[in-house]
Amino acid sequence: MAALHDRPPAVIAVAAAVVGALIALVLGFVTFGVQATAHPEAVPLAVAVGPDAPPQLRGVADKLAGAGAAEVTWRVTTPEEARSLLSRQEVYGVLELAPDGMTAVLSGAVNPSGTQVAQQVLAGVAQGAGVQAKVVMLNPASAAGRTAPQAASALLWITGLVAGAVFTVLARRPNAVGRLVGAATATVLGVAVVAGFFALWDSALPLGWDVLGYLALFGGAFALVQGALLRLLGIRAMAVLGPMYLIAPAVAGQVPELLDPVYRALLWSWTPFRFSAEGLRALLNGGSPEGAQVWVFVGMAAVGLAVLLLPGKKGQPDLADGVVDVGVHQADRLPGAQRQHTA
Repeated sequence: MAALHDRPPAVIAVAAAVVGALIALVLGFVTFGVQATAHPEAVPLAVAVGPDAPPQLRGVADKLAGAGAAEVTWRVTTPEEARSLLSRQEVYGVLELAPDGMTAVLSGAVNPSGTQVAQQVLAGVAQGAGVQAKVVMLNPASAAGRTAPQAASALLWITGLVAGAVFTVLARRPNAVGRLVGAATATVLGVAVVAGFFALWDSALPLGWDVLGYLALFGGAFALVQGALLRLLGIRAMAVLGPMYLIAPAVAGQVPELLDPVYRALLWSWTPFRFSAEGLRALLNGGSPEGAQVWVFVGMAAVGLAVLLLPGKKGQPDLADGVVDVGVHQADRLPGAQRQHTA
């Protein structure tokens, strides 16, 4: 059977077009498709009424909670409990009802996409009641603070990806030590780059050891997993690792209530970028990452390290190294060389 490159040019052109269409199909699914199908569904909000509020306000809150709209879900509570729910990100916004008007309470520690939807809904409710709601922002975040968590995740993924790919292509005899040194160096330099951008974008962003340590945790986990896949598959692993980068802005930048259920189950549920972005956002706003936002990367780092430390096959310094020196020179295979040996 003839190889593809021996086929007529027209056949090669058709095959190349099919490959291009398949790549466009995949990328369209994991990027633009997420944005095109985004719509609010059961966005968690709270309506708060004080214990000494007039009965009319309690009736308004109960009526709002019982409206049954599919786009949002309401929780009726007190202002203190509602703000506590907001700080724990169990709701994305709070509408406080008082005799002197309405107040929309938001938080900069919440994913910006969730905050944006919450603000629109709360403003619409107030407008429907014929009042102008005041807006109170807890833990206000600058534009840099809203961008930083997602940007750090993408930049550290790119750092490890490029470092691992270049090493795989250039290293003639790659081994575990080389890959581990490369992963460690890429992590340190990647964290330095991200920290430099944070300082450049907004000098008020915290850069304590907790933030730097968390950056190193998920940056190192990214580099180790990438190195493991590159060891197992060689440069072909880029077909998997490259498109995953595109998931970061498309999927991890959204709250799950805005994603189509298909994307929520197939992409958002497992992508590591959402864990890194949300954990870093909590640290930048004076909080701390949840357990899952730490242990996911501990597990990824452990798996990547285990694969890198696996012994290679005999005669092969690494699984991705497909060249084995068997002691036969190319010149010995040439017809001229064979005639010389037989002469």
